[in-house]
Amino acid sequence: MDEDETLPKAAKKFEPLVFDTLAIEELTAYIVELRKEIARAEAAINAKKGFHESAQDVFRS
Repeated sequence: MDEDETLPKAAKKFEPLVFDTLAIEELTAYIVELRKEIARAEAAINAKKGFHESAQDVFRS
């Protein structure tokens, strides 16, 4: 197995869209999708924080 296969992949760099050619409806839909992705990322952060806090509680006991 290659070393690259065992390492976690880094988050992709955000690539902003060029807004010049997008209609208002397309921009609105883009914002909706970005908000969903932000909520998903925040949920992942909160889950990881909860797991981390639970693990710390085990070692404090």
